[in-house]
Amino acid sequence: MNPDLLDTATPPIPQAQGWARAYDGKAGPLIDLSQAVPGAPPPQPLLDRLGEAAASPDATRYGAITGDMALREAYAAELSRIYGGAIAAPETLITSGCNQAYVVTMMALARAGDNVLLPTPWYFNHEMTLTMLGIEPRALPCDPASGFVPAVADAERLIDERTRAIVLVTPNNPTGAVYPPETIAAFAALCARRGLWLVLDETYRDFLPAAVERPHQLFSASGWQDSVIGLYSFSKAYAVPGWRLGAITAGERVLAQIAKVQDCVQISPVRAGQAAILWGIDGVRSWREANRAEINARASLFRETMAPLAGWRVLAAGAYFAYVAHPCQAPAADVVRDLVQQRGVLALPGPYFGPGQEQHLRIAIANVGADRIASLGERLSGFGT
Repeated sequence: MNPDLLDTATPPIPQAQGWARAYDGKAGPLIDLSQAVPGAPPPQPLLDRLGEAAASPDATRYGAITGDMALREAYAAELSRIYGGAIAAPETLITSGCNQAYVVTMMALARAGDNVLLPTPWYFNHEMTLTMLGIEPRALPCDPASGFVPAVADAERLIDERTRAIVLVTPNNPTGAVYPPETIAAFAALCARRGLWLVLDETYRDFLPAAVERPHQLFSASGWQDSVIGLYSFSKAYAVPGWRLGAITAGERVLAQIAKVQDCVQISPVRAGQAAILWGIDGVRSWREANRAEINARASLFRETMAPLAGWRVLAAGAYFAYVAHPCQAPAADVVRDLVQQRGVLALPGPYFGPGQEQHLRIAIANVGADRIASLGERLSGFGT
């Protein structure tokens, strides 16, 4: 078998869920904080649109490799509204989820023996993808004291002749950190100057705090097509992870190459889901805004709940995620296993997200209600001390 694939770690979430299946319920119902999934289904009108589209004979036929043009046009208009730029439909491409968007982008940018910088803690699927492709995932450590925001100077020291791209995830998975626009701009300038690609994964951009008017201004600057690639997922904002729809924003020259990969791995994205999302961009906008407010309220409640707990420290918390320091001396995997079996709380161990993370746990706060978050204080009190 492919040795690079054999060297790739096994997807970690099933292991943690296996620990949860051994929980006997003695502390109360399981509080599952392990996976970033929407906590509620999408609005019924969006489901109705999916049903209508799925019943159409046209949805059974192949579509365009790069996605149906109607959705690309609507998504480009939405991007132009968000970023204040003028993004054209040919500068977008629809994928089967953001993970696929990342895979095909990496295949287009790098080959075996090259390296890509990933800020750590990293999203484990990003590291897994690079490893199985024979591309070195080069760790860019992020300081907890800086809120896990990466530093451009640190990145520049890691660049060599084999570096092809720098990946940023903001709002971040796993930490929840939101990178300031000036940090994103500085990384874009670095990549442009060094002839690299900045790959910006914005899966969670719909959940930025209300005070954030614009995530960044890269797509309103001239020449961004030569060094910036944006990735996005419709899964979280529209609560449709099972539909598997994502998007890439890039220059037409880059997308023409990515389309070659797309033709080999998917031919065309699922067409019924595209039709439903096309309607949903405007059709469920008010629902999405309400959901954004709810997610941010949960993040605030999580901070308040954790603040009095001895030994626990919330290092970062934001859209969907929080990253915490636990009070135990044991390896993080043992802490997670004991926590779920003794207190009925399932998190993920920090080492799932890269080297040097034994003292940390990732908490997914978006998929549980406020009542479950509020009960964490009682569940965690005294654990590990």
